[in-house]
Amino acid sequence: MSDAEQDDWLPLDGSGREKRGWRLIKPGMASEPIEAGRNALAVWQEQQPDNYFTADGNLQRTLNYYWGDQTYQKNGSRLYKFGGQAATTVNRLARLSNQAENLPQIVNYNSVGQRLAEIAYHPTYHEAGRLIYGSGVMSVLAEPGNNLLSQALFYLSAQNGEAGHNCPLACTAGLIKALQKAGSTHLQETYLPPLLDDDYDNLYHGAQFITEIQGGSDVGANGTVATPLDPAAEGSWLLNGEKWFCSNVSADVALVTARVMEQGEGTKGLGLFLVPKVLADGRPNGMYIRRLKDKLGTRSLATAEVHFEDAVAYQVGETHDGIRHTMNHVINTSRLFNAVGATGNARRAYVVAWSYAQHRFAFGRAIAYFPLVQDLLGRMRAETMAMLSGSMHLVHLWDKLELGELSEEEQGFFRIGLNLNKYRTAVLAHDVIQKGIEVLGGNGTIEDFSVLPRLLRDNIVYENWEGTHNVLMAQVQRDMRRHKLDKPFLAYLAGMWGQVQHPELREAGETALGAIEEELASIFELDELNASIYFRPLMTRAIDLFYAACLALEGEWEMSRSKKRPQQKSKIKLRAAHFYMAHWVERRPAKEIVGYTDVLGHLCAGI
Repeated sequence: MSDAEQDDWLPLDGSGREKRGWRLIKPGMASEPIEAGRNALAVWQEQQPDNYFTADGNLQRTLNYYWGDQTYQKNGSRLYKFGGQAATTVNRLARLSNQAENLPQIVNYNSVGQRLAEIAYHPTYHEAGRLIYGSGVMSVLAEPGNNLLSQALFYLSAQNGEAGHNCPLACTAGLIKALQKAGSTHLQETYLPPLLDDDYDNLYHGAQFITEIQGGSDVGANGTVATPLDPAAEGSWLLNGEKWFCSNVSADVALVTARVMEQGEGTKGLGLFLVPKVLADGRPNGMYIRRLKDKLGTRSLATAEVHFEDAVAYQVGETHDGIRHTMNHVINTSRLFNAVGATGNARRAYVVAWSYAQHRFAFGRAIAYFPLVQDLLGRMRAETMAMLSGSMHLVHLWDKLELGELSEEEQGFFRIGLNLNKYRTAVLAHDVIQKGIEVLGGNGTIEDFSVLPRLLRDNIVYENWEGTHNVLMAQVQRDMRRHKLDKPFLAYLAGMWGQVQHPELREAGETALGAIEEELASIFELDELNASIYFRPLMTRAIDLFYAACLALEGEWEMSRSKKRPQQKSKIKLRAAHFYMAHWVERRPAKEIVGYTDVLGHLCAGI
């Protein structure tokens, strides 16, 4: 396809390119029933989308909503190109690199016995990396306000699961953000250019080593110690200690938390340091891999335990601000990436299950026509749409924050919403993938039949990366109690629902918000520890209410653009908003939801 054709890849009326039709195979088209079934499944596998971007009208309209026509059109060719690569070549390479015989291995010593502790990857791992990084997913972060583009590219990549590279992308982005905001001029000039490069064979990969065996989420218990390398060499330190969970362990540079003894105990004593893998003179730094982790998921990503012996490190920002920089620039970045990654998992699971249901025949018809299958598919699509709308709304706020356009109230909402969204997207993605496996039945459990088993395993890791559900809830409750962030969070939600035009939907949203506010006040009358058991389900409803508001506002925008030529698909997001509100926020039984089966029919009519 020529550049000119790519520039005009999608009309702004949302109609999109003609998509390849789904050819149904009916019993009797082959001479034998067994061959008929086999042929149907073969066609299903062959007819998976060949471009994740053009197949996803929901993503296209969400990006158009936030970017406007001009920016959307400008970024379209990049997304179109990578969407095609992700759905074809990267998809194949990710599957191969995740096979047991192709997983990363540790090489402890070279041929003459010198200590290496290097990681050996299968060639397919690097082939995938060249395309993923070549999309510009990291390089676009050179300028502030490009997070939405970066996350849209990441979402396309994440539809292949973690694929060995998507965690490193999050880690590298966190390192970029930390250096841009808090790094010295020397560190910025030395490390930002290779971190922002999109040439896989020359760029730097980033990592973040924070967790220790004795602390886990209790970072204040960390014991790795930083001591000045040379009092005359400002910002240079030596690290000694261990880190327990080090993903992307072969990274060129890592951000590491370590204790500066004179600053005391707990989190206030932790500084943030940049640790290069190789020193300026070419010698390996003092980092040694103890062993690789044998993980349930994200298996083509090398995760290890690391030992530091006088590893040279450079402070990032003032050492007394270490934990603040870690949270604001590293952990928050990873939590947003985590949410978008889980959303990509869910999207792929829905597409796999939906297309399978069109091609799998039972009792004389495609299973897509059975109401119980439609119920699964409809709920899967609504959950996936909600996750995408909510996550991209937060990424949009992230862009505004970097550009200095976020009000104090919006910043308060962003801090709470980011953590709740990380929790909820991981839970919903798990649910969507499991539903997908249910649609495929026994076939859904077979590793080489579909991507679903790998997506489920990868998503379980997503659920525990960068804060387990309970840790996130504890942080949200603490922020609300100590910093009164419940007020800007609730006020922002009220503002969103005040913009919804549909009277019944707006009334339902405002009623639900009032109930949440009242229950939250009663929970705060309890002590923090005992309140936690009631806090989590309430916050689940709160973030679901946010998702419904995002769907409603996007849906009404889509309808306003299609008044002259109403199209069925322009109504789908608004239908999803009504459905999500009734089913997930109000939690009404199906029989009490007006037009339940009709809405399901619309939701599961396409991808």
